Amino acid sequence: MAGAKEITGKIRSIGNTRKVTSALEMVSASKIRKSQELMNATRPYTRMIRRVMGHLSKANPEYRHPFTVRRAEIRKVGYIIVSTDRGLCGGLNINLFKLVLKSIQEWRDRGAEVSLVTLGKKASAFFKNVRVEIAAHAANLGEKPQIEALIGSIKVMLDAFREKRVDLVYIVYNDFINTMSQRPRLEQLLPLPDTEDQEVHDIWDYIYEPDAESLLDFVLVRYIEADVYHAVLENLASEHAARMIAMKNATENAGELIDELTLAFNKARQAAITKEISEIVGGAAAV
Repeated sequence: MAGAKEITGKIRSIGNTRKVTSALEMVSASKIRKSQELMNATRPYTRMIRRVMGHLSKANPEYRHPFTVRRAEIRKVGYIIVSTDRGLCGGLNINLFKLVLKSIQEWRDRGAEVSLVTLGKKASAFFKNVRVEIAAHAANLGEKPQIEALIGSIKVMLDAFREKRVDLVYIVYNDFINTMSQRPRLEQLLPLPDTEDQEVHDIWDYIYEPDAESLLDFVLVRYIEADVYHAVLENLASEHAARMIAMKNATENAGELIDELTLAFNKARQAAITKEISEIVGGAAAV
């Protein structure tokens, strides 16, 4: 019965693992709703301010803010990468990192250098092993990220762009489509991308009070911070959804393994019983 005992140990071990994955699945399911509420609360503001910023990028004011000016030559590209602090969420982070690496390689092929700001432990740990500059890092953002925890890292990239040490900035994060689907997304952050609003004409502008320079300098920085903060919330919702699905699949796989091992155990047990009966019958016949 040595084989049966070994199988019993495996069944017990996988059963314990199934309890853990099932608990993680339920925890993630409960957290998805909270993270969705946080994300949805910021979406209307983020969409509207993006539209306003898109309008500004097409406006013709007397003052041109540095964040709206496109550089003739791209010598260095910056990336703000939003990842998770924890694992066990399937291929969520790996798919995001693949997208970043592909973009980095494309710019390197054009002769541009690269600088990163990483938000989340997984991005920091991954890109430390890649030959690339990490200008700033933030981690341990928690279940309710605060924008104050991001401002320092964001400012590093904004200052680099303002001082022309970086010519183009992207933000990379996981976009929450629904509970079953999350998509890695790479978007241009600076200079401000053009709006897709068809109603915007080539020549128009806002009226600024007290003056365009002071107002735009304040508003554009707040916009970048809000955009990055929204990306962090999108990524948080994606993390919980991906972990729930991953743990659900792990729980189901553990159940299938237990069924297979139980069948193998029954076969081994039956074989042992058959052997014992054969030995008894053989012994009786010999007598």
